Amino acid sequence: MTTLAANDDGLGQVLLDGTGALFAYAGVGLVLFIVGFYMTDLATPGRLITVIREHRNPNATLLACAATVGVGLIVGVSIFASGGDLAEGLTRTLVFGGGGIVAQTIATLIFDRLVGIRIGTLADDADDKLEPAAILLAVANLMIGFVTAVAVY
Repeated sequence: MTTLAANDDGLGQVLLDGTGALFAYAGVGLVLFIVGFYMTDLATPGRLITVIREHRNPNATLLACAATVGVGLIVGVSIFASGGDLAEGLTRTLVFGGGGIVAQTIATLIFDRLVGIRIGTLADDADDKLEPAAILLAVANLMIGFVTAVAVY
């Protein structure tokens, strides 16, 4: 019976510590998602959220979604690679996640220039038709996020 009580105390502590870590990483992840969204917004002429909400532009929406998934990959792998120590893990996630978001934004802008597609043209397009160029840039953004995430690991 003593063994059962000791296991219950250990399990309770594990659950308490794990829940605290979960909320801490979720908070850091939320901050990085917001930073990632605004980095995407900086790379896009005009206010991205206005283009999405008011103009209902599917190209801008797709690009913002792809960038968000790319950020999610970077943040997720940063958390996975952070190890067991919570303080070190949160710091590594902030530093590598933030650096990965900057790297993703720069790589996306370079890719856009090299391929000759302008994000601003797609985001400012008044037409509500999804453009093939937006699909290409969205997939490129996902892959840049994936490659950056693996580099973080």
